Amino acid sequence: MVSASYTAGKGLSLARRLYKSRTLGLALGFLCVGAGMLALQPAPWVWGLMLFNAFVWPHLAYQWARLARVPFRAEHRNLLLDSLMGGFWVAAMHFNPLPTTTTLGMMAMHNMALGGVRFFFAGCAAQALGIAIALWLFGVSFVTQSSPMQVYACLPMLTLYPLSLGYICYQQAVTLGRHKRELLALSRTDSLTGLLNHGAWKDQLEIEFQRCRRQAQGGAIALIDIDHFKAINDTYGHVAGDVVLRQLSRILRQNLRASDQAGRYGGDEFCVILPDVPLEHAAELMEALRGRFGALGYEQSPALQVSLSIGLAAFNPEHGDAMGWLNDADQALYAAKTGGRNNVTCHPPESPSRRVLNPL
Repeated sequence: MVSASYTAGKGLSLARRLYKSRTLGLALGFLCVGAGMLALQPAPWVWGLMLFNAFVWPHLAYQWARLARVPFRAEHRNLLLDSLMGGFWVAAMHFNPLPTTTTLGMMAMHNMALGGVRFFFAGCAAQALGIAIALWLFGVSFVTQSSPMQVYACLPMLTLYPLSLGYICYQQAVTLGRHKRELLALSRTDSLTGLLNHGAWKDQLEIEFQRCRRQAQGGAIALIDIDHFKAINDTYGHVAGDVVLRQLSRILRQNLRASDQAGRYGGDEFCVILPDVPLEHAAELMEALRGRFGALGYEQSPALQVSLSIGLAAFNPEHGDAMGWLNDADQALYAAKTGGRNNVTCHPPESPSRRVLNPL
């Protein structure tokens, strides 16, 4: 069902884009073909068909695609009919050089831009069929020269239509670029909290580790664990647990700098990169964050009290890779949890002077 909805949306978007270009292109094409046909004095029904093709067909084609079960396929059929009629008018003009070149060239560019080589050849086949129909109706004849009037009648098609098609292609490129950025952001973001996901945060940790080594600068990382989170889910429900996770992500965004990188490491564990922050200052920041989070209330569960255990580690140039730095923070977090929870502990945890206990 999702795939069908996506295809329908894509087809309607294509139909809307082509509706504008088809309306302009066929109106300009009427000038080009009309100038080529005028000297041949065609029957009234031929003029009627030209008027229908130029000024009625674009609107019918759009409605056909819009109401179709699969708009994308309907629009491709419309494009093939455009090519068929283009071939028809080329032969009906007795292959007048400039109008013929203009018509076939613009259609070739259009089909190639929208469908690639495969659709270009499909359009060529449709044009050949249109030429065959016109030759059967009008016979085989050739006009070898284009008049000045025909030259001027083709100029709008040669100038305005490529601009229109180029603008459509530009809009499509911009849209695709935006979708690519959005998909990239989604692939790096945790859906519940809006923070970096596990993989994206570890990528940032590697970047920060290499920066610290290259520039001989320091920094700190923090691992944050919500105390007794399983008990919160079991007692108050998973909805309440999700609220707690979102509250922590909100507190992190509100209290961190733009240069800091916060992520959800997994489950109830969060992680923060603090570039150019000494360990003592990082401990003060995390202690303030722990206090703010612990003071939060929950309207849906007034009895709910939540605390944090936080492990901190400073950059160490002796580490061979970023995982060594992360392991230090993990050891500090383990010490914070085994030391009574609801506290901030710095690595190395065995050093009392580097541990910030819960003042309560």
